[in-house]
Amino acid sequence: MTTSGLTEASTNEAPSTEREGNAGLVGGFVVVIGLQVIGAVAGLVPLLAVVELGRTLLSPEPVDAGHVRLVVVAGAIGLLVRLLFTAASSGMGHLLDDKVALSFRRRLARHLGRVPIGWFSRRGSGELAKVVGDDVGALHPFIAHAPGELVSAFVVPLVSLGYLLTVDWRLTLITLIPVVLAIALVPLMMAPARLREQAAFDEAMGRISNSVVEFVHGISVVKTFGESGRAHRKFLTAVDAFVTIFYRMVRGLSGIAAGMQLVLSPPFVLLTVLTGGTIMITNGALSPADLIPFLLLGLGLTAPVAALGHGFDDLQAARRAAGRIKDVLGVRPLPEPEHPVVPDGHKVELRNVGFGYTAEHEVLHDIDLVLEPGSVTALVGPSGSGKSTLIQLLPRFFDPTRGSVVLGGADLREVGTARLHRTISFVFQDTHLLRASVADNIALAVPHAEREDVVRAARMANIHDRILELPHGYDTVLGDEVTLSGGEAQRLSIARALLSDAPVLVLDEATAFADPHTERAVREALTARKGKTVLVVAHRLETISGADTVVLLDNGSIVERGRPTELLAANGKFAAFWNAHRSATGAETGTPRGDMAR
Repeated sequence: MTTSGLTEASTNEAPSTEREGNAGLVGGFVVVIGLQVIGAVAGLVPLLAVVELGRTLLSPEPVDAGHVRLVVVAGAIGLLVRLLFTAASSGMGHLLDDKVALSFRRRLARHLGRVPIGWFSRRGSGELAKVVGDDVGALHPFIAHAPGELVSAFVVPLVSLGYLLTVDWRLTLITLIPVVLAIALVPLMMAPARLREQAAFDEAMGRISNSVVEFVHGISVVKTFGESGRAHRKFLTAVDAFVTIFYRMVRGLSGIAAGMQLVLSPPFVLLTVLTGGTIMITNGALSPADLIPFLLLGLGLTAPVAALGHGFDDLQAARRAAGRIKDVLGVRPLPEPEHPVVPDGHKVELRNVGFGYTAEHEVLHDIDLVLEPGSVTALVGPSGSGKSTLIQLLPRFFDPTRGSVVLGGADLREVGTARLHRTISFVFQDTHLLRASVADNIALAVPHAEREDVVRAARMANIHDRILELPHGYDTVLGDEVTLSGGEAQRLSIARALLSDAPVLVLDEATAFADPHTERAVREALTARKGKTVLVVAHRLETISGADTVVLLDNGSIVERGRPTELLAANGKFAAFWNAHRSATGAETGTPRGDMAR
């Protein structure tokens, strides 16, 4: 909300920058593959040099010393070229991997900043952290290693086969027996049952991540009530389920993996070649010198396939991770208007609004509500009545399923996000502060605010004196040098809202942790500026005392609205709600304080 111009510019520039980045990555991969091809072919030169030396030394003809030197030099050069080009390919592949990971994380961050908040509420933070962190990291083998391994798996066998076929096509077919057996096992690793087990493995890991995050976040509460044993039972259950799934997956893959490892092992390859070669030599179909290239290059045929088989799990994990990243990037963001409309004033209207997190279940029904400039509207109702959902429509955390939310005569869907966030300020009950200085946290909405303005907002929020007690005052870094209590953090977020001075203010029980004196002082500060439109969710009925209008919400519908004293006099649902609360808190029932009837 504070860097509106930068946000709009980056949003417009992002697609073209992304296209340029993608073109650069494609070019980089072409270079990586080209380097690997040269390195792989050069890697065969030392083997061919050994073959040629063997043939020369086993030949009945006199040994040509010059020819031997030439063969040795050629082998050494091939080895050097292989080392240089494969090292260059690997290094560039890892650089590309870093760029791809950075690009994905930037795209995810940019996209997650535009998806509806409701999407987050339906997913655990551990699951989302796994996508942004672990799943992006799981692409590393596919990007940094797979190109080289795939090139070696195709180029080396093809060149080797071409050479061996010129020596003897029959023994070439015999040499291919281990490769054929290994390839025959690959479909078994990709059978539907194996893929389902791997998907279940990933889901089990996600459940463990979620249970850990939930346990850590709630540890202070569960310890207070002596329920830490029950709290970590969910984690233990998730671990037990993971172990069961892991064993089932290992049992399914172990036999296949062992079979592939056996047929690709050097002893099995050498045994196959020697058996076939010995039979052919005995029958006079092959000379002993011609057996040498098959013994050397036969291992070269299977080694890349073995490497590819060993990386199969990594490639499968990368494929599944890419699918989950694609799912997140495929979440439809809240659409931005092509031609944003400028609101005329800051009157807020909810017109026949209906909303549901899913199409099957509607949470809000036929909401008609007008918030006049300069008025304070208190939203009350039992838990689960839809209060928090309703107020989140104002800063456009969601779009209504039907109907419209209108600001200054303009539908919020036609107002640009940057302008909307400059117009509507939202103070949560659960406060989230940045790992930054106190001053920067207060000035989040106005990053270039003067220190005097920051201090003034802190005084109005009744947090200034506490800030002066911190190690470095307003320059104290939160999270590193000090941690604020819930009430202090809440007052800091209120100071942030005061500094932004948005004409529309939405408070989700923003003084829940404050003492009565602080609550009254802050409420007066928040509503002091003339013409401000205020909507406040009131869990404490004392908060209603300064409201012009009270709206009672029940089961997603407005059941009563009006001035507090008028609603009490009507002795309807609000009166019953009020009296029930007063009885529950041990206070006397009756008429609210005089400042309620303004």
